[in-house]
Amino acid sequence: MSVFEFSGRWKEELVCTGPGGSFVLELPMGILTAYLPTEDAFKRTAPTWAEDLWPQLRDELEQWCVANKAQLVIDPTAGVY
Repeated sequence: MSVFEFSGRWKEELVCTGPGGSFVLELPMGILTAYLPTEDAFKRTAPTWAEDLWPQLRDELEQWCVANKAQLVIDPTAGVY
């Protein structure tokens, strides 16, 4: 069972909705790519309810990227909004 739902939004954003609310990751459209912070960086910038869900988020985002022919980049400088 999935914890997260993903929805692309204008201005190159990927809305991630989970059990405690939602947040946005970067999703540039030139070459469709989702940017996810490293686990440590995510814990510093993510909403409190999502801090410990990074492994699940990574796995589900990886599946979403495959299904949507997108690349996944894990980068410590990636933003969470």
